Amino acid sequence: MGESWATLGVDLHLETGGDATRLGVRKGLTDALREAVRGGRLAPGTRLPSSRSLAVDLGVARNTVADAYGDLVAEGWLTARQGSGTRVAERPVAPPVRPTPARRPAGAPTYDLSPGTPDLASFPRAEWLKAARRALAAAPNEAFGYGDPRGRVELREALAGYLARARGVRADPDRVVITAGFVHGLSILGRVLRRRGLREVTVESYGLDIHWHLLHRAGLRTAPLGFDGLGTDTAGLGAGAAKAVLLTPAHQFPMGVPLHPDRRAAAVEWARREGGLILEDDYDGEFRYDRQSVGALQGLDPEHVVYLGTASKSLAPGLRLGWMVLPSGLRDEVLGEKDAAGWSCGTLDQLTLAEFLTSGAYDRHVRGARLRYRRRRDRLVAALAEHAPETRATGIAAGLHAVLELPPGTEQSVVQAANWERLAVQGLSRFRHPLATAPSRDALVVGYGTPPDHAWPAALTSLCRTLP
Repeated sequence: MGESWATLGVDLHLETGGDATRLGVRKGLTDALREAVRGGRLAPGTRLPSSRSLAVDLGVARNTVADAYGDLVAEGWLTARQGSGTRVAERPVAPPVRPTPARRPAGAPTYDLSPGTPDLASFPRAEWLKAARRALAAAPNEAFGYGDPRGRVELREALAGYLARARGVRADPDRVVITAGFVHGLSILGRVLRRRGLREVTVESYGLDIHWHLLHRAGLRTAPLGFDGLGTDTAGLGAGAAKAVLLTPAHQFPMGVPLHPDRRAAAVEWARREGGLILEDDYDGEFRYDRQSVGALQGLDPEHVVYLGTASKSLAPGLRLGWMVLPSGLRDEVLGEKDAAGWSCGTLDQLTLAEFLTSGAYDRHVRGARLRYRRRRDRLVAALAEHAPETRATGIAAGLHAVLELPPGTEQSVVQAANWERLAVQGLSRFRHPLATAPSRDALVVGYGTPPDHAWPAALTSLCRTLP
């Protein structure tokens, strides 16, 4: 016979009474036993009371005790063998270590105003969970196999419909390829272009160095185009060796201006004439505030433009979901490279995004986010007008960031002042291609997506204190 609870020398107090508290009683019993074993009050090998006798001692249902024992056996704290009863395990499995909350290191920024990240606190958790449940319930068994390198057909079909409606993309689901974000897609394209014999890709004067470095790792040089008040100067696309160009035509990053219509047309004409390829980075095309959205360049010529999009700005970068819409002549090479590299995207996240799109939840989320970001942008402009009237904000018709023009020669001192204010900001020079020939400009690139709503006023106050 096992021992009674009292003879084990363990003090246990449980709130009991009724079916409504059964789960709480079970948890309390499980926690008390676990702590008794962890603290050494129940030594390895100790035989515990039977579930029946312990239930009588505690005045609870026998099933409650049996379930608590079962939980601890599954966790490795107890062992149960027929004829031997339930005993404390000889080598109890240590529970997972709960990390202590990270403390902000000394000097770490209080507010992150770096561009390129949305408000992660606004991720639509409840709606995403509902979509995940519906998607999981409807998923066929084969969805959990290795699958098609293009990605789940449900997501490709949903994206084809959404992109055609919202961005003017001419997308056949058979030409849509799901990626683990924009960088994944660009890395695949870089390797494909290099195997085609390309040595150089033309890029914009301002952009992200991670993209340039990625193309360099694929064996490709990068050569910047000029830039002026009309945006990137596509007249620089000539008959040279570069047969591919990477552009952000809807909202140039980071300068924030759309590509002028004449230059859009010139880029497409160059691609047709030279057999070139335009890689269109449509990173935040949904967030247009003051005028009608600029449609995707891909809609002008789907056979010469690769459209690249991502959920990183509209939802969250942690989803690692992006997509490419490919010309017909490029699809098989891209799929071969993607399949060989072994990169894949989680099936459940793909199915969930498909459900999120088709149910209308994505459109509702984007509409709400657009209003929220517009309010933040308007507060930024108002704060500058009141506290730093000499600073002009540009590139603010769309996106999640603004460019704050500074007097010549002051960019580095303002960035340093922001550091003293514990603001994470980046100067425009950070985004300038090392081979760019256009005159340099002093400015800050200020993101207004990252701080949550409650922190935005204080972040603005700190920002304005740093400006000349």
